[in-house]
Amino acid sequence: MQIRLNKFLSQAGAASRREADRLIEQGRVQVNGRVVQELGVKIEDETDKVELDGKRVRKEERLAYILLYKPVGTVVTLRDPFGRKTVQDLLRGVGVRVFPVGRLDADSSGVLLLTNDGDLSFHLAHPRFEVEKVYSVKVEGTPEETDLAKLRKGIFLEGRKTAPAKVTLISRSASRAVVRIEIHEGRKREVRKMFEALGYRVSDLKRTSFAGLTLESLKPGQWRFLEAGEIRTLKKKAGLP
Repeated sequence: MQIRLNKFLSQAGAASRREADRLIEQGRVQVNGRVVQELGVKIEDETDKVELDGKRVRKEERLAYILLYKPVGTVVTLRDPFGRKTVQDLLRGVGVRVFPVGRLDADSSGVLLLTNDGDLSFHLAHPRFEVEKVYSVKVEGTPEETDLAKLRKGIFLEGRKTAPAKVTLISRSASRAVVRIEIHEGRKREVRKMFEALGYRVSDLKRTSFAGLTLESLKPGQWRFLEAGEIRTLKKKAGLP
Protein backbone atom coordinates (compact mmCIF):
# COMPACT_ATOMS: atom_id res chain seq x y z
CA MET A 1 0.00 0.00 0.00
CA GLN A 2 1.30 3.46 -0.84
CA ILE A 3 1.60 5.90 2.08
CA ARG A 4 3.49 9.12 2.69
CA LEU A 5 7.05 8.69 3.88
CA ASN A 6 6.51 10.84 6.98
CA LYS A 7 3.46 8.76 7.89
CA PHE A 8 5.48 5.55 7.52
CA LEU A 9 8.21 6.88 9.83
CA SER A 10 5.57 7.90 12.35
CA GLN A 11 3.82 4.52 12.24
CA ALA A 12 7.17 2.82 12.63
CA GLY A 13 7.80 4.72 15.85
CA ALA A 14 10.87 6.46 14.40
CA ALA A 15 9.55 10.00 14.88
CA SER A 16 6.39 12.05 15.09
CA ARG A 17 5.04 13.14 11.72
CA ARG A 18 6.31 16.69 12.21
CA GLU A 19 9.74 15.48 13.28
CA ALA A 20 9.79 13.04 10.34
CA ASP A 21 9.41 15.98 7.95
CA ARG A 22 12.47 17.62 9.53
CA LEU A 23 14.48 14.41 9.25
CA ILE A 24 13.56 14.14 5.58
CA GLU A 25 14.53 17.73 4.85
CA GLN A 26 17.86 17.18 6.63
CA GLY A 27 18.68 14.33 4.23
CA ARG A 28 18.76 11.68 6.95
CA VAL A 29 16.20 9.38 5.30
CA GLN A 30 16.87 6.96 2.45
CA VAL A 31 14.39 4.97 0.38
CA ASN A 32 15.84 2.01 -1.49
CA GLY A 33 19.33 3.43 -1.04
CA ARG A 34 18.48 6.92 -2.29
CA VAL A 35 18.33 10.00 -0.07
CA VAL A 36 14.88 11.58 -0.18
CA GLN A 37 14.49 15.21 0.85
CA GLU A 38 11.17 16.08 -0.81
CA LEU A 39 8.16 16.27 1.48
CA GLY A 40 5.02 14.45 0.41
CA VAL A 41 6.86 11.51 -1.21
CA LYS A 42 4.90 8.24 -1.14
CA ILE A 43 6.38 4.78 -0.72
CA GLU A 44 5.22 1.17 -0.82
CA ASP A 45 5.17 0.39 2.88
CA GLU A 46 5.44 -3.38 2.42
CA THR A 47 8.26 -3.53 -0.14
CA ASP A 48 10.34 -0.34 -0.08
CA LYS A 49 13.43 -0.27 2.13
CA VAL A 50 13.49 2.81 4.39
CA GLU A 51 16.54 3.80 6.40
CA LEU A 52 17.09 6.54 8.97
CA ASP A 53 20.70 7.52 9.60
CA GLY A 54 21.74 4.28 7.89
CA LYS A 55 19.53 2.00 10.02
CA ARG A 56 16.55 0.08 8.62
CA VAL A 57 13.16 1.33 9.75
CA ARG A 58 10.34 -1.17 10.07
CA LYS A 59 6.71 -0.68 10.93
CA GLU A 60 5.91 -0.76 14.62
CA GLU A 61 3.68 -3.77 15.21
CA ARG A 62 2.16 -2.73 18.55
CA LEU A 63 0.46 0.60 19.05
CA ALA A 64 0.65 2.14 22.50
CA TYR A 65 -1.38 4.95 24.06
CA ILE A 66 -0.10 6.44 27.31
CA LEU A 67 -1.43 9.12 29.65
CA LEU A 68 1.29 10.84 31.70
CA TYR A 69 1.02 13.37 34.53
CA LYS A 70 3.93 15.57 33.48
CA PRO A 71 5.59 17.30 36.42
CA VAL A 72 7.09 20.79 36.33
CA GLY A 73 10.71 20.76 35.14
CA THR A 74 10.38 17.82 32.75
CA VAL A 75 10.83 18.65 29.06
CA VAL A 76 8.47 17.23 26.44
CA THR A 77 11.04 15.58 24.21
CA LEU A 78 12.73 12.19 24.01
CA ARG A 79 16.28 13.56 24.14
CA ASP A 80 17.57 16.83 25.54
CA PRO A 81 21.00 18.22 24.56
CA PHE A 82 21.20 20.10 27.88
CA GLY A 83 20.78 16.99 30.00
CA ARG A 84 17.44 17.98 31.48
CA LYS A 85 14.94 15.35 32.59
CA THR A 86 12.66 14.28 29.73
CA VAL A 87 9.34 12.48 29.53
CA GLN A 88 11.26 9.49 28.19
CA ASP A 89 12.99 9.22 31.57
CA LEU A 90 9.60 8.74 33.21
CA LEU A 91 8.39 5.97 30.89
CA ARG A 92 10.15 3.01 32.42
CA GLY A 93 8.73 -0.37 31.40
CA VAL A 94 6.70 0.84 28.43
CA GLY A 95 8.45 -1.56 26.06
CA VAL A 96 7.73 0.46 22.93
CA ARG A 97 8.78 3.87 21.66
CA VAL A 98 6.12 6.59 21.89
CA PHE A 99 6.03 10.30 21.12
CA PRO A 100 4.34 13.28 22.81
CA VAL A 101 1.14 14.62 21.25
CA GLY A 102 1.54 18.38 21.07
CA ARG A 103 3.38 20.65 23.49
CA LEU A 104 3.52 21.28 27.21
CA ASP A 105 6.16 23.69 28.48
CA ALA A 106 8.88 22.56 30.87
CA ASP A 107 7.57 24.95 33.53
CA SER A 108 4.01 23.64 33.15
CA SER A 109 2.46 20.42 34.45
CA GLY A 110 -0.49 18.18 33.74
CA VAL A 111 -2.02 15.88 31.16
CA LEU A 112 0.28 14.66 28.40
CA LEU A 113 -0.65 12.00 25.86
CA LEU A 114 2.07 9.90 24.21
CA THR A 115 1.59 7.38 21.41
CA ASN A 116 3.18 5.81 18.33
CA ASP A 117 -0.12 6.06 16.44
CA GLY A 118 0.91 8.69 13.92
CA ASP A 119 -2.55 9.29 12.45
CA LEU A 120 -4.15 9.85 15.84
CA SER A 121 -1.31 12.08 17.02
CA PHE A 122 -1.57 14.27 13.91
CA HIS A 123 -5.34 14.68 14.18
CA LEU A 124 -5.32 15.40 17.92
CA ALA A 125 -2.61 18.04 17.60
CA HIS A 126 -3.97 19.81 14.51
CA PRO A 127 -6.18 22.84 15.37
CA ARG A 128 -8.48 22.01 12.44
CA PHE A 129 -10.03 19.19 14.47
CA GLU A 130 -10.66 21.48 17.48
CA VAL A 131 -9.67 18.98 20.17
CA GLU A 132 -10.15 20.68 23.52
CA LYS A 133 -7.39 21.37 26.04
CA VAL A 134 -8.30 22.68 29.51
CA TYR A 135 -5.89 24.56 31.79
CA SER A 136 -5.93 25.84 35.35
CA VAL A 137 -4.00 29.10 35.34
CA LYS A 138 -2.75 31.03 38.39
CA VAL A 139 -2.00 34.65 37.56
CA GLU A 140 -0.60 37.59 39.46
CA GLY A 141 -3.24 40.28 39.62
CA THR A 142 -7.02 40.05 39.38
CA PRO A 143 -8.35 39.93 35.79
CA GLU A 144 -11.39 42.06 35.10
CA GLU A 145 -14.40 40.68 33.23
CA THR A 146 -13.45 42.88 30.29
CA ASP A 147 -10.09 41.10 30.05
CA LEU A 148 -11.68 37.66 30.15
CA ALA A 149 -14.13 38.78 27.46
CA LYS A 150 -11.17 39.60 25.19
CA LEU A 151 -9.86 36.05 25.58
CA ARG A 152 -13.30 34.68 24.73
CA LYS A 153 -13.31 36.64 21.47
CA GLY A 154 -9.63 36.05 20.64
CA ILE A 155 -6.66 38.40 20.86
CA PHE A 156 -3.74 39.08 18.54
CA LEU A 157 -0.48 37.32 19.35
CA GLU A 158 2.53 37.83 17.10
CA GLY A 159 0.34 39.14 14.30
CA ARG A 160 -2.25 36.35 14.40
CA LYS A 161 -5.53 36.19 16.28
CA THR A 162 -6.13 33.37 18.73
CA ALA A 163 -9.23 31.23 18.41
CA PRO A 164 -12.05 32.07 20.85
CA ALA A 165 -11.43 30.49 24.26
CA LYS A 166 -13.82 29.38 26.98
CA VAL A 167 -12.79 31.25 30.12
CA THR A 168 -14.08 31.10 33.71
CA LEU A 169 -12.80 32.95 36.77
CA ILE A 170 -12.50 30.30 39.50
CA SER A 171 -11.24 32.40 42.41
CA ARG A 172 -9.55 35.69 43.19
CA SER A 173 -7.85 37.53 46.01
CA ALA A 174 -6.33 40.97 46.31
CA SER A 175 -3.18 39.98 44.43
CA ARG A 176 -3.83 36.83 42.41
CA ALA A 177 -6.49 34.74 40.67
CA VAL A 178 -7.18 31.28 39.31
CA VAL A 179 -8.70 31.02 35.84
CA ARG A 180 -9.98 28.01 33.91
CA ILE A 181 -9.38 28.30 30.17
CA GLU A 182 -10.25 25.90 27.35
CA ILE A 183 -8.61 26.21 23.93
CA HIS A 184 -8.11 23.98 20.90
CA GLU A 185 -4.99 25.54 19.40
CA GLY A 186 -1.44 24.48 20.21
CA ARG A 187 0.85 27.43 19.64
CA LYS A 188 4.04 27.56 21.66
CA ARG A 189 3.40 28.92 25.18
CA GLU A 190 0.05 30.19 23.93
CA VAL A 191 -1.85 30.34 27.22
CA ARG A 192 0.97 32.16 29.00
CA LYS A 193 1.29 34.66 26.16
CA MET A 194 -2.47 35.28 26.13
CA PHE A 195 -2.47 36.37 29.76
CA GLU A 196 0.81 38.24 29.47
CA ALA A 197 -0.63 40.20 26.54
CA LEU A 198 -3.29 41.47 28.95
CA GLY A 199 -0.72 42.36 31.61
CA TYR A 200 -0.98 39.31 33.89
CA ARG A 201 2.03 37.14 34.68
CA VAL A 202 1.32 33.42 34.94
CA SER A 203 2.78 31.91 38.12
CA ASP A 204 1.49 28.37 37.59
CA LEU A 205 0.01 26.55 34.60
CA LYS A 206 -1.51 23.08 34.75
CA ARG A 207 -3.26 21.22 31.94
CA THR A 208 -6.13 19.46 33.65
CA SER A 209 -7.71 17.84 30.60
CA PHE A 210 -6.80 16.94 27.03
CA ALA A 211 -9.45 15.54 24.67
CA GLY A 212 -11.46 14.57 27.74
CA LEU A 213 -8.59 12.73 29.46
CA THR A 214 -7.91 13.90 33.03
CA LEU A 215 -5.32 13.30 35.75
CA GLU A 216 -7.64 11.19 37.87
CA SER A 217 -5.72 8.56 39.91
CA LEU A 218 -2.32 9.82 38.72
CA LYS A 219 0.36 11.69 40.67
CA PRO A 220 3.12 13.85 39.11
CA GLY A 221 5.50 11.60 37.16
CA GLN A 222 3.09 8.65 36.99
CA TRP A 223 1.60 7.21 33.81
CA ARG A 224 -0.81 4.54 32.62
CA PHE A 225 -1.91 2.89 29.38
CA LEU A 226 -5.26 4.05 28.02
CA GLU A 227 -8.18 1.68 28.08
CA ALA A 228 -9.85 0.51 24.86
CA GLY A 229 -12.87 2.74 25.41
CA GLU A 230 -10.67 5.80 25.90
CA ILE A 231 -8.83 5.07 22.66
CA ARG A 232 -12.12 4.77 20.76
CA THR A 233 -13.28 8.09 22.20
CA LEU A 234 -10.03 9.79 21.20
CA LYS A 235 -10.32 8.51 17.64
CA LYS A 236 -13.89 9.74 17.45
CA LYS A 237 -12.86 13.20 18.66
CA ALA A 238 -10.05 13.20 16.09
CA GLY A 239 -12.39 12.25 13.26
CA LEU A 240 -10.82 8.82 12.71
CA PRO A 241 -12.68 5.53 12.20
